[in-house]
Amino acid sequence: MNKKLRILVVLPMYGGSLPIGNFCADALRNLGHSVRVFEAPLFHPTFEGLKKLDIGPEHISQIEHSFLNLVSQAIFAHVQSFEPHLVLALAQAPMGKTLLARLRRTGIRTAMWFVEDYRIFQYWKLFAPLYDVFFVIQKEPFLSLLSETGQQNAVYLPLAALPSFHRKADLTPEEKALYKADIAFLGAGYPNRRLAFRPLAGKNFKIWGSDWDGEAILKNNIQKGGQRISSEEGLKIYSASTINLNLHSSVQTDTLVSHGDFVNPRTFELACMGAFQLVDERSLMPELFPDDAVATFSSIEDMYAKLEHFLRAKDEREAYAEKAREIVLQRHTYEKRMEELLRHVEERLGWPCFEQDTRTEGEPEGIRKEIEALLTDLSLGPHASFEEVCAKLRKANGRLTPLETGVLFLDEWRKQYVKPKS
Repeated sequence: MNKKLRILVVLPMYGGSLPIGNFCADALRNLGHSVRVFEAPLFHPTFEGLKKLDIGPEHISQIEHSFLNLVSQAIFAHVQSFEPHLVLALAQAPMGKTLLARLRRTGIRTAMWFVEDYRIFQYWKLFAPLYDVFFVIQKEPFLSLLSETGQQNAVYLPLAALPSFHRKADLTPEEKALYKADIAFLGAGYPNRRLAFRPLAGKNFKIWGSDWDGEAILKNNIQKGGQRISSEEGLKIYSASTINLNLHSSVQTDTLVSHGDFVNPRTFELACMGAFQLVDERSLMPELFPDDAVATFSSIEDMYAKLEHFLRAKDEREAYAEKAREIVLQRHTYEKRMEELLRHVEERLGWPCFEQDTRTEGEPEGIRKEIEALLTDLSLGPHASFEEVCAKLRKANGRLTPLETGVLFLDEWRKQYVKPKS
């Protein structure tokens, strides 16, 4: 689309969708849009601290509700200064019902990308109808269930990778020694993974990620004491590992390979890097990757056998990795996903128009363009107040332009010589 939009991306406080939100913001900027990110993770330590108060669960629930209302007010303050065309929330973003209703009344478009399994995380039942468009990583029956809630603009949008970020890391000798492994896994310790990985305990197998507490058999395989791993460190792990094992999560233990539908972000990220992966079969995988792009397994026994095979088959590993990278760059980047997301919003709803020509008679066109450019650089809307502009300028780094210098000089002059109204 040719129209350049202002988009507010609301991150969750924590969790797997947090890095995805940052990748979306980067992709939108790469497409030329003006993007502001609401950094909800800044509130997470306080939110966690509430749970440690020595009061009853009923009082804790009330305080948490009040706290989330406060966060919603902070989001709306961003909306007022930035005047976005779209508020894009990632799964578990702190967007309350009152805030969503308020945004709908103002005419600002809202969308959520629900990058989670609807069967496990069911808060969508309450919140999905409140968004203008609801993007999901699963198809039926989820799309029909959303329709039953009143959400008529539900759209399937699979995950992706960001080529500028998801690329092989240059490792120092010390990093190679730390991260190198025949087999590696990065992810949380879901029940199916614990059981599936235990027979690999004696192999050169490194497990990275959190929520592996109490896992005795694999304790020597779990790295860094089960600490949460950043996206940046994940690139080093993927780059140093011969086989990146990619078993989708499941809370079930009767069938360790779940044969679920959605394809997780790790699949796209590893493919984009040109790193070899062995991933469990998924029903939506064939329409995303051809058979010769991603090596898959259909059962735990098949996983063990293919691990042994691919450890010996270097040429096959390289062929898979090269093909997968080619497919991702062609079809599965976050830039392409964001283009599709914006296209769906525009086709179904159109865009609100905040810009009005408020130019006074005789105002030079050049000055107006300079002011518009300054507001865009500061992530402010066209109707931002003079005070908001000054506050943003004082937080910015780098050399001031003549216009910026003039604005701050005018602010100082105003403070010195303009008396406030009594």
